[in-house]
Amino acid sequence: MTATMFRIGGDLSVRRLGFGAMRLPTEPGPDREASLGVARRAVELGVTLIDTAHLYGGGANEELLAEALYPYADGLLVTTKVGVARSAETGEWGLDGRPDVLRDQVENALRRLRVERLELLQLHRIDPEVPLADQLGALRELQTAGKVGRLGLSEITVAELDQAREIIDVVSVQNRYSLVDREHEPVLVACEAAGIAFLPWRPVAGAASGATAESDAIAGVADELGATPAQISLAWLLDRSPVILPIPGTARIDHLEENVAAADLRLTPAHHERLGGLGGPGPLGQPAAQA
Repeated sequence: MTATMFRIGGDLSVRRLGFGAMRLPTEPGPDREASLGVARRAVELGVTLIDTAHLYGGGANEELLAEALYPYADGLLVTTKVGVARSAETGEWGLDGRPDVLRDQVENALRRLRVERLELLQLHRIDPEVPLADQLGALRELQTAGKVGRLGLSEITVAELDQAREIIDVVSVQNRYSLVDREHEPVLVACEAAGIAFLPWRPVAGAASGATAESDAIAGVADELGATPAQISLAWLLDRSPVILPIPGTARIDHLEENVAAADLRLTPAHHERLGGLGGPGPLGQPAAQA
């Protein structure tokens, strides 16, 4: 039986199938009202992990989630990311891991989310222009000050993960990964070995039917199980490794409900054999050890 829960950092318990809030519109109007409804429905459905970031509207996404969900339900984790900023001169977004910027974004996240401590904070990207020790050192100082509980990274390599773990205790990694995109398989393997939560973004990429041979194969399994291709992709991820915590995003309640229902879907060994080779050769598609 696939485990439904995971303890991030060994002590922060969440349901493994989460929600990515990036797609929620934040501008005033009917779309924003719909976004509030989607966020609230996610919690009603039992989602306990919601992912956002400073990048998503320059903090507007954080404010939206607070408006929708504060005061937060017991056990609900809203995690955010810092390290991408808009240039005051050009208005363009870019990597910015300067300690002052990271500290400022954390302070603003605390204010927008209406909390005194971010239980999980992730560095959105490593800024190659700033020494890694300076970036992670600033976040570690915030952790020591009690403003951050746990630290994670996003879009990193195995070598970067190893380097970071010499500076901080890394409890999560958020990399692009899906049934048909397994470029970061080595990072997943490293996370599994260390018990680090792996949050794949774009977790249902390539699931749409009719576009490629891969999507046709997913659609075939979906038809057999009376499911959607997206549900197959999410069910495969949940089976793939006990440290995977998918965070599919949507701005529609029907898609949200569909995604959450994927946690109850059961793929057979025959299904895994058919799906296993879509993103890479050999045993990569086989389920890892399950609890």
